Amino acid sequence: MGVIKGICISEKRGTAKHEIEEAVLVKDWGIQGDAHAGHWHRQVSLLSYEKIEEFRKKGADIGLGAFGENLIVSGYDFGSLPVGTRFRCGDAILEMTQIGKECHSHCEIYKRMGECIMPREGVFAVVLEGGTIRKGDNLEIMEME
Repeated sequence: MGVIKGICISEKRGTAKHEIEEAVLVKDWGIQGDAHAGHWHRQVSLLSYEKIEEFRKKGADIGLGAFGENLIVSGYDFGSLPVGTRFRCGDAILEMTQIGKECHSHCEIYKRMGECIMPREGVFAVVLEGGTIRKGDNLEIMEME
């Protein structure tokens, strides 16, 4: 089982994400108020808290949301899960649609550290069912039917 350690949004594309205590997941849209929400396959981004901590041990002084991730979750290695994995958090249901992403222009983290974990460790999901999620909530993998 995973635990949501952080929820981050940005109101405008190209700006840093900031932490919020709770968020409303909107069906087929993403996180209400987040600039990257929309009718596409990358409505919500997720990153493992443990992967962020490993990166910090290399000397990276970065806060949650610095990689552009929406949900920081402890307890899962997202890259080891198959596309199509579904997660439940309260009433909300997410389905993983993509693992990693191409990094077209190296971000500030890459320029400082020589690498960035989001392109290989981050995953993306669509919102199948909406609901309110909070920092500290459990995120569970749903059994496939």
